[in-house]
Amino acid sequence: MKKKVIIIVSLLVVIILLHSTPSMALRTHIFFMGYPKAAISLGIIEDKEHNEVDKDKFAELNAKAYALTNPPVEKVTQGELRNYLVRKFGFLHFAEYLGDT
Repeated sequence: MKKKVIIIVSLLVVIILLHSTPSMALRTHIFFMGYPKAAISLGIIEDKEHNEVDKDKFAELNAKAYALTNPPVEKVTQGELRNYLVRKFGFLHFAEYLGDT
């Protein structure tokens, strides 16, 4: 019983650490998309253009757009995975691909 509690608490701590900041949430998302090298080496900047254009929508979602300076290239379509939306739920952040808009 004690081992199960320790394992569950450890997993919760790891999840909280991986989603504690927008950049960590974005790196975690990129890592689990299958681009571990890119998740470590990429640069992250705030996407001012998307944040200005969709300011009201992002405020409603409690989100911000981010762009990658060295984005990974999708294996199937050879497109760059550059723009992401990071939403905040409580104190945790979660990233999702925004697309090439």
